[in-house]
Amino acid sequence: MDEKLYKSMGRIGGTNIAMGIVSIIVGVTVGVLSIVCGGRLLNDKRHLLF
Repeated sequence: MDEKLYKSMGRIGGTNIAMGIVSIIVGVTVGVLSIVCGGRLLNDKRHLLF
């Protein structure tokens, strides 16, 4: 019983680390895309005529 619990905890820990890494990568990617798109919007704002 203890071995099964130990192995299960190891798998769950590894999965949590992998999910954390994926979350960090997705967060950084979304942040960079937001900054780039915001910069483009500010640049395009100069060319608008009302």
